[in-house]
Amino acid sequence: MLSAAGSLDQFGHDPWWLVLIKIVGVFAFLVVMTLFTIWYERKVVAYMQVRPGPNRNGPFGLLQSLADGIKLAFKEEIIPKTADKVVYFFAPVISATCAFTAFAVIPLGPTVSMFGHRSPIQLTDVPVAVLLILACSGMAVYGVVLAGWASGSTYPLLGGLRSGAQMISYEVAMGLSIVAVFIQSGSMSTSEIVEAQAHGSQVQLFGTTFTMPSWYALLLIPSFLIYFISAVGETNRAPFDLPEAESELVGGFHTEYSSFKFAMFFLAEYINMVTVSGLCTTLFLGGWRAPAPITTVWAGANSGWWPMLWFTAKVLILLFVFVWLRGTLPRLRYDQFMRFGWKALIPINLVWILGLSGLRTIQNTNWNTQAKVFVYGAVILIVGAVWVLWPAKEKPETQVGIEGIDPAGRVGGADGFPLPPLDLEVPPSPRVPRLTVDRAPVPVGSATGDQSVAEQEGH
Repeated sequence: MLSAAGSLDQFGHDPWWLVLIKIVGVFAFLVVMTLFTIWYERKVVAYMQVRPGPNRNGPFGLLQSLADGIKLAFKEEIIPKTADKVVYFFAPVISATCAFTAFAVIPLGPTVSMFGHRSPIQLTDVPVAVLLILACSGMAVYGVVLAGWASGSTYPLLGGLRSGAQMISYEVAMGLSIVAVFIQSGSMSTSEIVEAQAHGSQVQLFGTTFTMPSWYALLLIPSFLIYFISAVGETNRAPFDLPEAESELVGGFHTEYSSFKFAMFFLAEYINMVTVSGLCTTLFLGGWRAPAPITTVWAGANSGWWPMLWFTAKVLILLFVFVWLRGTLPRLRYDQFMRFGWKALIPINLVWILGLSGLRTIQNTNWNTQAKVFVYGAVILIVGAVWVLWPAKEKPETQVGIEGIDPAGRVGGADGFPLPPLDLEVPPSPRVPRLTVDRAPVPVGSATGDQSVAEQEGH
């Protein structure tokens, strides 16, 4: 791993006009990737469903996304009367701004010559660049929640609350999965993490030196899988698109948005997909560096502007997985989704980080090889014994009725989902006038009362 003086010192020396060119370049890259990703998703899903997809505007339908964007920009804007106008306006701005800002610290390539200046293909970098990306994703929650609240409608409010809980819950699992990368690389800088994956690490075992894989996706595969699952939940994509469940909440938090404001939410969603894919490429797939087969054949694959091609190709492969999940997996129920995040991803992550930290500590000690192997084996045996001997949760036996409802009121038995009481009375609408008839109370024990009861039973 390079020290801070070996990588971070190359930032902060560019003239202002070159920084401005980089800002425009990053903005253009994200916009083009968004337009391409929309077309890419529609064509891949169309291929999965055996239909042509967009094929009219431009070659292979490539201009269809641009046509849709222009149409959204010039459509009539409708603002609800009950909306909070100020918050309603700033909510999509917050979401789009956070989406663009997060990409500023992701490296797209090595140091190249730009208009006579040597500068990296990266807008900027700081010692805690990954934490900056997590902070931007955390701020994006405000845009979603405020959009649902400011719309002045029930369904957007419920969608905003769902999305806020979902993004916060899965951001915890995403942050914990990145901790393993910090432990392995010894840095939070994105450029240094890429540099740490340039060469495989050497490990000695029983007098033999082994070369560990350079990409953290292979070395830290549990963290890689948990990160990608959390990224799908963080971006509200299928099968975790609960805030936009059409069968429940119409369009979710942006139901009441139209025209350019809706386009900003749409843009923020796809930019977030590109950002989490770019961060995954940086943390786990070697960043902008070419795969080993290419570098073996071509020595100059990691020099010049070619690394931008490798970076873009890796991002597109990850985006294909996003689309693949959307076209194959059904939507989860909300309680299943939250239970999976809090009771599966986070505990597994904590145990993995604890084990990885222990292994790193043992490797840095002065113990001999036999002692290290003994400790490794003891840890594996203890974990296996706990896994096998952990007592299973006993399920209470319930007698399910004819309609599949147990005495506790759950559909499908004790493991089902709760069912509201069936004797609920819908209150009358205040808008419908009701005819009221003044009637004197009749004593129950009187003859008239007994006659009324008999007449009711007869009817």
